[in-house]
Amino acid sequence: MSVLIVTSLGDIVVDLFTDRCPLTSKNFLKLCKIKYYNGCLFHTVQKDFTAQTGDPTGSGTGGDSIYKFLYGDQARFFGDEIHLDVKHSKIGTVAMASAGEHLNASQFYFTLRDDIDYLDGKHTVFGEVAEGLETLSRLNEAFVDDKGRPFKNIRVKHTYILDDPFDDPPQLAELIPEASPEGKPRDEVDDDVRLEDDWVPMDEQLSAAELEEVIRVKDAHSSAVVLETIGDIPEAEIKPPDNVLFVCKLNPMDNALIDDRRIHVDFSQSVAKLWSQYRRKDNQNGKEDATNVV
Repeated sequence: MSVLIVTSLGDIVVDLFTDRCPLTSKNFLKLCKIKYYNGCLFHTVQKDFTAQTGDPTGSGTGGDSIYKFLYGDQARFFGDEIHLDVKHSKIGTVAMASAGEHLNASQFYFTLRDDIDYLDGKHTVFGEVAEGLETLSRLNEAFVDDKGRPFKNIRVKHTYILDDPFDDPPQLAELIPEASPEGKPRDEVDDDVRLEDDWVPMDEQLSAAELEEVIRVKDAHSSAVVLETIGDIPEAEIKPPDNVLFVCKLNPMDNALIDDRRIHVDFSQSVAKLWSQYRRKDNQNGKEDATNVV
């Protein structure tokens, strides 16, 4: 009972509490199925509090439940499914952003920190983030105006249902689009022009091998900074030789398998030794030059 939400800042997988909140979970799943959330803005982001989306108008005042599409305007809103033992206890809690008691439609929010007990008992908590906490961290760092709207648009790009225990009502089939909608929803209010967020996370741009190399280089540099701090090498920015065999000659090792971290440390120690020899030699030459001048 889960959904993959692809946003312009990364992916989020939500596990739904279908047993505790069947009405809310069904609403969410079927709205995802008709691609209702595609293009919706995160119209309100409050740092260390919540990030809210699900309104096709982008204003924070719109949105309809799946029950309106199935049964008419009188079913635009549906009732709360609040359980006092289901709390806003951790980051990544997913709950309905209602307009009041029993006024749930399509808008929902993610919590951006732990223990927001202020919201307990007021909103229907119907899921939690199973994967994608790093995406929530990026949301939490968004630059926003005084109303909480990001200066750079952050959108739900696509939703994919991973598991749905509820049968589709017969009338739902005609609501499912032939192709997944792209871009902003047609109902979005264009009263404030913002930049679109086209940033792609680094780990989505690189291959596995390239990403591993980036991590290796960063790890090596951080190790060098530590060694520089304790005086084991003169400069953290000194680069190891391209030929690993050169390092092995400086510090022969018995093991046939070479650990990258061992190589970085051995190289650092070798550089420190050569640097010391160079400094002694330089000092000796300086003394000799001074003697010759005298």
